[in-house]
Amino acid sequence: MCYHRAMRRWRLWVADWLVVTLAWGLLVLMLSALLTGDVYLATDFTSQVRAHIRNTEFDFIGWTFAAAAEKLGQASLNQPAYAAETTRSAYVLDFFGLRRQIEQLEGQIANRYADPAVTDPAAATAGERAQAAALRVRLRATQPAAEAILEEQLSAVLAEQGLAAGGQPIPPVAFHLTPLPYALIVSPRTVIRQDANLDVSGDLTLDEQVALETEVAEALDVSALVVPLGGIGTYPTMVAQSSDLNWIASVVAHEWIHNYLTLRPLGASYTFSGQLRTMNETTAEMIGNELGELLIERYYPTLARPPSPYPYVLQRDQAPVAAPPPSFSFQAEMHATRVTADRLLAEGKVAAAEAYMEARRRFLWDHGYQLRRLNQAYFAFYGAYAAGGPGAGGADPVGEAVRLLRRRSATIADFVNTMAWFTGPADLFRYLNLPLP
Repeated sequence: MCYHRAMRRWRLWVADWLVVTLAWGLLVLMLSALLTGDVYLATDFTSQVRAHIRNTEFDFIGWTFAAAAEKLGQASLNQPAYAAETTRSAYVLDFFGLRRQIEQLEGQIANRYADPAVTDPAAATAGERAQAAALRVRLRATQPAAEAILEEQLSAVLAEQGLAAGGQPIPPVAFHLTPLPYALIVSPRTVIRQDANLDVSGDLTLDEQVALETEVAEALDVSALVVPLGGIGTYPTMVAQSSDLNWIASVVAHEWIHNYLTLRPLGASYTFSGQLRTMNETTAEMIGNELGELLIERYYPTLARPPSPYPYVLQRDQAPVAAPPPSFSFQAEMHATRVTADRLLAEGKVAAAEAYMEARRRFLWDHGYQLRRLNQAYFAFYGAYAAGGPGAGGADPVGEAVRLLRRRSATIADFVNTMAWFTGPADLFRYLNLPLP
């Protein structure tokens, strides 16, 4: 016990030192960027898109300054270091319990405002609104320590999985629960390809999102879509606010994998092509889910979910077991939709492809999947996330190749450290001894 406590204090000390060093380095880099901003030249197309979001583009510099300052304060307090593990886990569970209470109250308030029988919703919800305000004060006070505990717990899991040096992951785990921006995704109409991914204010109303999509699409003759985000691999990473600790654990791990890969060729090449983006996102999604499950099993066993009867990680070189087809499979329908849309676009039938995607959106809506828009930009964004098998990525073989490498890898570290040094899909296919597509 003394050894484990000493190791935990060592990891915390190293993590504090690295967080402080990285945070100050980040501040210097941002200041340098501000001083030399007049010589920055964006790509012509990105500049054209950015012209439409001047008043709504998300302020990453301001957010990062604020988050880095909070992390510096959090590291100096080092609140979790002196509590027993059970106490620390209970603290985190209490924090997410507060978040759950707030969400329930917000739901009750929204229902009152939507109820035509309530003539004065403001008066009818005064008690709930006061209660929610008091809970938010408590939530803000406990959030720094809850984040620090989760950071240290994930660091311990990463060390156990061989993704650390001297017991300390590099970069150190650092995240902040925060309202996230939306992403404006832009694709050409003639082919499904992500040509722009710009972050806009998360406060945009639905009407404003639709108006922005329409404005960009009509001005540039492109396909555009505003999408919600779960996390962003800044440093500290941005993670959406939620009461679902299982989901939060996976997202925190997912974004740390992006930070880890950024220091290596695969992550540094993220924006070079759609296939590289698929390699990055599928890796982060798969391993983020695995690490999140390990964290929950170790520190929050009462929340552990039963393993899937059809896991994608099986014995080496063993193909995944095919699950019995459900009565309706969203994933399978999306795969079929993407394949057909790609074929129509390749034949130059742009209008027919767009009409087909809209018809499919209505079909999916009738089956309970309420997609607001299904267009080229939708597939350009969601097609990169291929951890669960064929879906929005269509016939692109890259996602399946990444999943095959995971099945052939004995450990998480083996898989991640192999993927990390690939510079393109050709490296991946050669490593697997597969013909290049």
